[in-house]
Amino acid sequence: MPVNSPPLLPEQLLPINGITLGIAEAGIKKPDHKDLLVVVLNDGAKVAGIFTQNRFCAAPVVLAKEHLAQQSIRALVVNTGNANAGTGEAGLAHARTTCHTLAELLGYETQQVLPFSTGVIMESLPIDAIVKGLPKAVADLKADNWFNAAHAILTTDIVPKAASKQIQLNGQTITITGIAKGSGMIRPNMATMLGYVATDAVISQPLLQEIVKYAADHSFNRITVDGDTSTNDAFMLLATGRAGHVEITSQGSTEFAQLQQAITEVSAELAKMIVRDGEGATKFITVQVDDGGNSKECDKVAYAIAHSPLVKTAFFASDPNLGRILAAIGYAGIDDLNVNEVQLYLGDVLVAENGGAAPSYREEDGQRVMNQSDITVRVVLNRGTATTTVWTCDFSYDYVKINSDYRS
Repeated sequence: MPVNSPPLLPEQLLPINGITLGIAEAGIKKPDHKDLLVVVLNDGAKVAGIFTQNRFCAAPVVLAKEHLAQQSIRALVVNTGNANAGTGEAGLAHARTTCHTLAELLGYETQQVLPFSTGVIMESLPIDAIVKGLPKAVADLKADNWFNAAHAILTTDIVPKAASKQIQLNGQTITITGIAKGSGMIRPNMATMLGYVATDAVISQPLLQEIVKYAADHSFNRITVDGDTSTNDAFMLLATGRAGHVEITSQGSTEFAQLQQAITEVSAELAKMIVRDGEGATKFITVQVDDGGNSKECDKVAYAIAHSPLVKTAFFASDPNLGRILAAIGYAGIDDLNVNEVQLYLGDVLVAENGGAAPSYREEDGQRVMNQSDITVRVVLNRGTATTTVWTCDFSYDYVKINSDYRS
């Protein structure tokens, strides 16, 4: 089960005025499984997003980018069970058919629909199943369907990932609700998963685009499960403008800062849920690097630790073989690193300083921390004031089992 994750309840998720969601069991990969989601937006809604940097990006990513550039987006469609990636021109044709079919059902233009897919790569999309399933999803459209929507986008995930939050802007209540999927193929290179966050705030598309970039950099781009970047990653931010008359018009305004912070908090909550539900995960690990010369070198150290199979397997075994962390710091790529200035903490325990084990360190202290399910690794570089935080998990036997059985 996911690491220290309380169960998600339907009543925890708040509807967003201007958005309805519909779910269907289309039988894309297996029967009796929610695998198709349609999201419909009110006229005038604003949409912003960022996508994977994988050069083998999926057909729906290519098409979504094209359609998003034209704006006036009225619907999103998400299928699981098949990524429609590595499928060439046929994949693009299938993505277009998906958008066209949904657009006809809703009375919109094809380019007003954004497609998303997740699942097995380099297999032909079962377009007939999707075309047959779309009318069922449209018939299911309702505002309070976020809980089912969170289930409908899962692949190897064990649990759904969703969160809601409300804030006050000049006396006006603003609602934010988001869902995400992700469990494996998770590495920060934008966007590391599929994520959809919506708000009823009144804001322009350019300002919304600034928020989605900031939120991703402080949430979904701070997580890693296995160091792999998917072909289908996307993080979309939707704003219906139905909250009232408090319009956010300036990036320098207090209202913009408040909305950006709230959306980032929801995004970070979803991102951490992904790590806690990492394939086979038994430990949730926070890697914090402080006092770096700049953020880039802090990131290098954090990801060297977070991506290391040796470090991750040691955490799975609860084995305080902490020299593996020192080794990762050393190969992170800081050419002028003075190892005598580096301090390493495991939880509240000082492990290393002055180039070696701290005189006060005792293995039983390290063992006490390693036995916990939530663990913080803190590296102090003593080179400046920059800092970064990354969230990751351990590698267990189940990670291998899940990925070796993925297509069966």
